Amino acid sequence: MFRSVCILVLMLLCLALPLHAGTTTYGHVRVAEITSVYDGDTFRCNIAGWPAVAGHNIGVRVFGIDTPEKRGTKGRVKALALAARDLTARTLNRAHSVELKNIRRGKYFRLVAEVWVDGRSLADILIRKGLAKPYDGGKKPVW
Repeated sequence: MFRSVCILVLMLLCLALPLHAGTTTYGHVRVAEITSVYDGDTFRCNIAGWPAVAGHNIGVRVFGIDTPEKRGTKGRVKALALAARDLTARTLNRAHSVELKNIRRGKYFRLVAEVWVDGRSLADILIRKGLAKPYDGGKKPVW
């Protein structure tokens, strides 16, 4: 029974959100807990007030930026990727408040959102440190 309800809720959520990243946004939410940080622009979290099937350990990509990739890179680019990941992890884990604003649906069932940490844009923090470049979803920046 519980499994059936979870599947139904997941199906309804999928129908409610577009199948591609677009200009439609879904407001903003407060993050209850950061569960992991994959790289400078991607992390997982639990979202306060969302059902467990939709807001538990959900992937989030930071809107508007790209950071260097950890996988498949070497030398300077890999060092930048690790520095971006570490800065994102420190910033998120030390925060009193993390908010996701202007949430969109992205690839891989991730959320794509502006990430605000204690009132500051995570994207701006990473760009100022030289660990991210602006990204509009087209061709990835060269590192």
